[in-house]
Amino acid sequence: MSAYKDNNFNDRRDTAANAKKALLERFRAQPRPDDPAVLARQAERKAIAEARDKRAAERQAIREAEAAQRKIEDQKRAEAEAARLAAEAEEAAEKIRQEALREAERKAARDARYAARKARR
Repeated sequence: MSAYKDNNFNDRRDTAANAKKALLERFRAQPRPDDPAVLARQAERKAIAEARDKRAAERQAIREAEAAQRKIEDQKRAEAEAARLAAEAEEAAEKIRQEALREAERKAARDARYAARKARR
């Protein structure tokens, strides 16, 4: 444990003044905004930001192209499905028509048998 140090007002005032001087010296030691090193760092950061924006724009363009491609593929699948459903509907209509035709033929044959039986009497 460190020993107790009795700081009086003058010691505390001198310590605060020294701290303020050190802070002021650090501030003055910083490079100015027109310093070539500061300008170089700013230019580098700007180049990095522009490259980042360019990559983001490229990724967005790729996403949009993929979305357009998916939309085209979905449309083609929908058209194929519509064609398949139309073909199925046409087949069902043909089956119904054939069944109606067979039913009409059976009715005609039944009516002919009935007429023949009536004619025999």
